[in-house]
Parts: sequence; structure tokens; C-alpha cells
Amino acid sequence: MGLVEDLERIALQEKELVLPQLDAEMAWQLGSYLRTMAAKRNLAVVIDVRRFGQPLFYAAMEGTTPDNVEWVRRKSNVVSRFHRSSYAVGLREKQKGQTIYESQGLSISDYATHGGSFPLTVSGAGVVGSVTVSGLPMREDHELVIEALCALLKRSYFELRLPPE
Repeated sequence: MGLVEDLERIALQEKELVLPQLDAEMAWQLGSYLRTMAAKRNLAVVIDVRRFGQPLFYAAMEGTTPDNVEWVRRKSNVVSRFHRSSYAVGLREKQKGQTIYESQGLSISDYATHGGSFPLTVSGAGVVGSVTVSGLPMREDHELVIEALCALLKRSYFELRLPPE
């Protein structure tokens, strides 16, 4: 599948994966799903769940580095700015043949349009935060987040996952 199909599926994910609320307990559940998945699969990832401006869950698995922390910050800045998945923003830039700096004037030292940060949308409130994973190839970072959100919301990951490459 290609770029257009991925963008269409991400738009569906963003529309369908809506939380009833985002409080400390919900963030803990989502972060815990991700941490358990990472531990079982022996993945070296950093996990961050936040309301904008307020960290609610953070975990760094063995094998991660301070660089992963920076990737989390930069990817979550993209979600905060655009209220879209960092992967979707990156794919749109790729489609246009531009970087975030060229199209928006945003510094790549503060914004990373790589997969792994996803908007946390609350029913009736809109996008209020993000969940971010860093440490895997960007498509895999994105998919780990989607798999955890599907588990939390009791949705079919098979129906919402990105198509095979």
C-alpha cells in the first residue's frame, strides 16, 4: 500500500480512536498497556502520555537513550501544533516534497514529523493531548500506539491498523 492509503487509514484512526476522558487514570491505563507490550516484546522504547502541558505517564525501557526523550518531545510538539498524528503530518510533507521547516517555518530541532505521536481526542472536547512512543522505526512506533489505543478502547486493531507495506 502507498502513501495515500496510509494517510486515509490514519485519518480513520484519528476519527475512530476517541477517549471518553483523559484523566490520570486513563493515561496510566494507556501507558501501562504500552509498557506491558514493550516489555513482552523486549522493545527499547520511551513512552509518554500527556495532556498538553502536563505529563501524565512516562516510561523508558531498558536500551533507550536521551535521544529517545528528545524524539518524544519533538514528535509530541507536532501533535500539539497540528492536532494530527506526527506520522500523518510527516507523510503529508513527503507528499508535498517539503520539510516542516520549508512548509511551516518550524525548526526541526523542535518538531519531528516521524511516526509515533498520536492525538488523544476526548469525546465532546476534541484533541487534548498526545501519546508518544520513540525507539522503533517510525511506522512501528505509530502502530504500537494504535495497537495500545485499540486494546484500551476495545476496538479491533486488525480493522484499524495500517495496511501492510
